[in-house]
Amino acid sequence: MGVEICVEGLTKSFGHQVIWQDVSLTLPAGEVSVMLGPSGTGKSVFLKTLVGLLKPDCGSVKIAGRDITRLREHELYEVRKLFGVLFQDGALFGSMNLYDNIAFPLREHTRKSESEIRRIVLEKMDMVGLIGSEGKLPGEISGGMRKRAGLARALVLDPEIILFDEPDSGLDPVRVAYLNQLIVDLNAQIDATFLIVTHDIASARQVPDNIGLLFRRELVMFGPREELLTSDEPVVRQFLNGRMQGPIGMAEEKDAAQVEQELAALGDGSKTPGSQALTPRLLPGPGITRPPRWEAIARHEAELRRRKAVADA
Repeated sequence: MGVEICVEGLTKSFGHQVIWQDVSLTLPAGEVSVMLGPSGTGKSVFLKTLVGLLKPDCGSVKIAGRDITRLREHELYEVRKLFGVLFQDGALFGSMNLYDNIAFPLREHTRKSESEIRRIVLEKMDMVGLIGSEGKLPGEISGGMRKRAGLARALVLDPEIILFDEPDSGLDPVRVAYLNQLIVDLNAQIDATFLIVTHDIASARQVPDNIGLLFRRELVMFGPREELLTSDEPVVRQFLNGRMQGPIGMAEEKDAAQVEQELAALGDGSKTPGSQALTPRLLPGPGITRPPRWEAIARHEAELRRRKAVADA
């Protein structure tokens, strides 16, 4: 079962450069959350702060009731055992085959026998569809397989929180679709708390329970998926629609007058609140039991679609 992560008033800077400030949100236990934002907004810094690799200037990160910003190193080490992390490139050891890469955390952090390690490694490899590839080296497999191997390694210690740092980077759209389905299936099976940093809008629309958006050194919004997808907040709509018109510019944010002019040209002012389309959610695959929360979510999203149909009629 996943654990809740409660972030309050978090601020991080490097020297005089503020990365983000006064960030507050709660990642619900067992749910999938996505963090979006333009390049350079500190999404990966946020992940590293959650796991205690970076110390914030102020604020708190409470995990299982403990504020990790105030823990000593040996206490932090214990809390980190709750985490599994999938890095952008999979972070596999090039000289080790996939089996040894995935077994590495078990050999390093536990006293399990090799027979027990083998059982766990093969179980996780099976979960991510890598059975039969145990002897292959990272350089001999595709980018998608390396991602899955990295995910299997993140799972071997049965973490209650899994962080994904741009899992779709370097993958073609088909592999991204397979990876998204794998993430949804895994969450339904192990019920851990997932946080995904991504630029992929299709993933953000289909996969999570919750979505957040970082922009202009602050958290613009964080909440249930359906609220963000139907939001009329200009920066949220611009990012989710992948268009040039809006507050986000190529190098820096635009001034308010320019934004207003662009949105007026698009006719956004005529939109009614909540008029944005709600993309269908990605469901767990055949034979995988859906978490109980999905029934309530499905009812709520069906009601939103009904309201939109009435408004459009």
